[in-house]
Amino acid sequence: MAEILLSLTIIGVVAAITLPSLTGNINERTWNTQRKALYARFSQAIALMPALNGYGTLTEGNESTSAVDTAAETFVTEGLSKVLKINNICDSDHLADCGIASKLTATNGAIINFPSKMSELNPGLISASTSGYGSYSALDTKAAAFETQNGESIIVYYNPRCIGSLNEMDAGNTAGRIGNTYYAQLNMCANFIYDLNGNKGPNTVGKDIGFITVLYPYDSAVVAPVPLVKDAPLSYQDEANAECKKMDVESRLPNIDELSAMFYNKILLGMQHEEMGHYWSSTLFSASQAWSLNFNTSFRFYYPRHQDMRSTRCVKR
Repeated sequence: MAEILLSLTIIGVVAAITLPSLTGNINERTWNTQRKALYARFSQAIALMPALNGYGTLTEGNESTSAVDTAAETFVTEGLSKVLKINNICDSDHLADCGIASKLTATNGAIINFPSKMSELNPGLISASTSGYGSYSALDTKAAAFETQNGESIIVYYNPRCIGSLNEMDAGNTAGRIGNTYYAQLNMCANFIYDLNGNKGPNTVGKDIGFITVLYPYDSAVVAPVPLVKDAPLSYQDEANAECKKMDVESRLPNIDELSAMFYNKILLGMQHEEMGHYWSSTLFSASQAWSLNFNTSFRFYYPRHQDMRSTRCVKR
């Protein structure tokens, strides 16, 4: 009997040690599968929309009239719901009715309130100014939310005036260019923060919570990067991908659209500090130059690939 009790005790101790890790691995695989499936559905749906800008009413208030903002809600009801199966739609005052939690845990472990409008997601989405490079401003649109038939809760931040594309700007189209620089905000049409299991928990970025961003109103780019927790060491652009592999063999350098999406959602990634500077992307402007994005001033520009050492935040495949 003593030997049996001793064996059961050992089994119990081993189970107590290994079970949390095993459960965590199962959850990670489940979330990863759900994340990829959600991204595939969104990519297919967005491809069916003729254009992503112009939805909803958006006017600034003055002394005699109040501001009108139905942009995000109308984008979902009149646009997205036509190409994506949606169960429930909620305005900015009733986000919890669509399973949106009040708080979430950022990648760096910080507990933050779930943003309910553009300025709470990132003040830089509303205005930006750089000495010698012009400025950018937009109205502070409210968020809307919806639930999918698969049980995901999703909140959307919408810019009805999104314009341009990186390729168009390269070709000399100045519609997306202010001064001598390119503000990343101009090209964001819709940004979605998803919760794969509603508000059940753990409500943590990189686990059940992530983001999908749609850039450019026509021929849109849909990206859903999953960034690593920390920056890679400073490097030249043509060496940055190798630095990513050193941190995680399954990671890589983000392209410029993924990097822009990370800027829009930098509060979720703990990247909103003032010391954040230029980050490399994998997108080339020419054989010798590559695009980068400044997380302080919010503009993206191209620089020599092997001249300046800049920061890198790698993303998982």
